[in-house]
Amino acid sequence: MKKHTFLFVVLVGFWFISGFTAPKVKVSETETIDLLIDNWHKAAAEANYANYFGVMADNFIFLGTDPSERWNKEQFSAFCKPYFDKGKAWDFRKIERHIEISKDGKTAWFDETINTWMKDCRGSGVLVKSGKEWKLVQYNLAVLIENDKIQDFIQLRDK
Repeated sequence: MKKHTFLFVVLVGFWFISGFTAPKVKVSETETIDLLIDNWHKAAAEANYANYFGVMADNFIFLGTDPSERWNKEQFSAFCKPYFDKGKAWDFRKIERHIEISKDGKTAWFDETINTWMKDCRGSGVLVKSGKEWKLVQYNLAVLIENDKIQDFIQLRDK
């Protein structure tokens, strides 16, 4: 028994001396982008202004559900700030997301189905890679309407 204990101590000691660490798992760019978008939505849900706007490039554009909503980063920030200051923005939860990356690895685009206070919506966006960091340059939020309900929707919009 003492031999086994000694052998165990020697092996563990060798493991530490050799600098063995747990193998590092390489995260794919797709996983990195997926997490970035998840965290972006989470920042809004937590009213974390710095994290939410920190993901956006300086030339960011937000296209909202209202026909008048085409905002640059500064305009969108001015619209959002009062919500974030009150500690309550919006909570978009991913249902499904698809991410594509350009061959040169510098541009990515995605579409997602998200659960929102407006029920299921679709978001789509474009990201660019600056150095080692992805930045969101455009996000488009759309309310989903089933084809068999579109006539009712058109009549509602005409009121």
